[in-house]
Amino acid sequence: MSFKEKVIYQIYPKSFLDTNQDGVGDLLGIQQKLPYLKRLGVDMIWLSPIYPSPQNDNGYDVADYTAINPMFGTMTDFEALMATAKKHNIEVMLDMVFNHVSTEHEWFQKALAGDKKYQDYFILRDEPTDWVSKFGGNAWAPFGDTGKYYLHLFDKTQADLNWRNPEVREELFEVVRFWTDKGVKGFRFDVINLIGKDEVLNDCAENDGKPAYTDRPINHDYLRMMNQATFGKESEMITVGEMSFTTVEECILYTKPEREELDMTFNFHHLKVDYKDGKKWTQMPFDFAKLKELFHTWGTQMSAESGWNALFWNNHDQPRALNRFVDVDNYRVAGAKMLAGAIHLNRGTPYIYMGEEIGMIDPDFDSMEQYVDVESLNAYQELLTEGKSEQEAFEIVKAKSRDNSRTPIQWDSGEYNGFSQVAPWLALGKSADEINVAKELQEGSIFSYYQELIKLRKEYLVIAEGSYEAFLPDHPQIYGYVRRLKEASLLVLNNFFPQESTIEIPEEFVSGKVLIDNYGTETIQREITLKPYQSIAIYR
Repeated sequence: MSFKEKVIYQIYPKSFLDTNQDGVGDLLGIQQKLPYLKRLGVDMIWLSPIYPSPQNDNGYDVADYTAINPMFGTMTDFEALMATAKKHNIEVMLDMVFNHVSTEHEWFQKALAGDKKYQDYFILRDEPTDWVSKFGGNAWAPFGDTGKYYLHLFDKTQADLNWRNPEVREELFEVVRFWTDKGVKGFRFDVINLIGKDEVLNDCAENDGKPAYTDRPINHDYLRMMNQATFGKESEMITVGEMSFTTVEECILYTKPEREELDMTFNFHHLKVDYKDGKKWTQMPFDFAKLKELFHTWGTQMSAESGWNALFWNNHDQPRALNRFVDVDNYRVAGAKMLAGAIHLNRGTPYIYMGEEIGMIDPDFDSMEQYVDVESLNAYQELLTEGKSEQEAFEIVKAKSRDNSRTPIQWDSGEYNGFSQVAPWLALGKSADEINVAKELQEGSIFSYYQELIKLRKEYLVIAEGSYEAFLPDHPQIYGYVRRLKEASLLVLNNFFPQESTIEIPEEFVSGKVLIDNYGTETIQREITLKPYQSIAIYR
């Protein structure tokens, strides 16, 4: 089965299931719930970082690439998880954070101690540039008492690696080989389009300095080197790159099969359509016209040029999509199914983020004291500095915080909702007694809808392999597209609003059959009225 037919499920290990009762999820918890994931029908699980880390950025500050963080268990636990997953025909994808390491990593510590070899593992300069860190503040920090500065595009405890040094590249390639030897069949590369910084680093006030280190031509060379030295030799391997501030043109290059770089890419443009003036820490209703334009642009261009998208609404860095795109108080269930249909029937590999399959929503925290994410805490202080009141700043953080998706998965309505027997590391959402796995499996319909979508991708090649055409691109409510493969065609219509909308469908689909529909439509007329948040797929 190719990666085009597969569906991948992301697990944030800290928040999945706690088996040793310390308030933090662990590898044995993931192993225990594999039958649940098998029941859902997913082919692969992607684990957010499980390596030793001071957790300044929740594990994306790696202190050792080839060990297991004791918080999550042991290497023996990991091997047991791999063996059980294999029995369930579920593969494992690991997160590779190769742009930077924790300042607690052995390499950085040796560099600080004066070892010239390891100093060249990092990007050190006598004078800092004006680049801005993605977590706020200057992107450079003093390198001990040497008078030099080291680059950190993220937190100051995350030092960027110098990919221009071949020894650094070989160290990282060896990490990929280590995990491949353990049976890992997938790699998700964190912010991998930032590894190729310019050789000469200058001030670049434009867009906080991003043009000087994003999607540089040498980035493609590095990915091809890594492909040829590591995962490219493995059969049935799946690779996906997280691309920060990228373009469709670049992602076509990253994913064209003949270029031997990556299988697919994540981009985040569609999740910035509720950013006022392009700024995350703001509030505004989502811009549907922009959302649709982005989907159509990426869909048609990637289709025409043989590129491949990784499709998703939710992940560990985003608030829950239901709160962003749906009238969640009145249409949570219909909205959850519509969002699922919009990407699972699309051209690209769909990713499900844990809890999405039961319609989980943001936790609705009451105060800043409940947030732990470094980015959210920094943003709150910056909003206060800008003159926002405490209440205004809190409301913005509440809408945009990464912690919204990091709350523990809600398994049942018992104490701590089946996640643990003790208070978890991050508070559970207020909705946990109403929205949980046990209740969903017993009386809900979102989980079964996801099951059906996953089955359809495997049964109908037009979903996995077909081309992409925009349908009704200017409609104010409907996101529609047509998929085609040889004689087969699929029309997908998604109403993104709580109001009905009547449209005419092309004559060719009037005689088609409904593959899936979240309102149970059975017969097709030339004129069709889509109900609030309706999603329907018509096949012929």
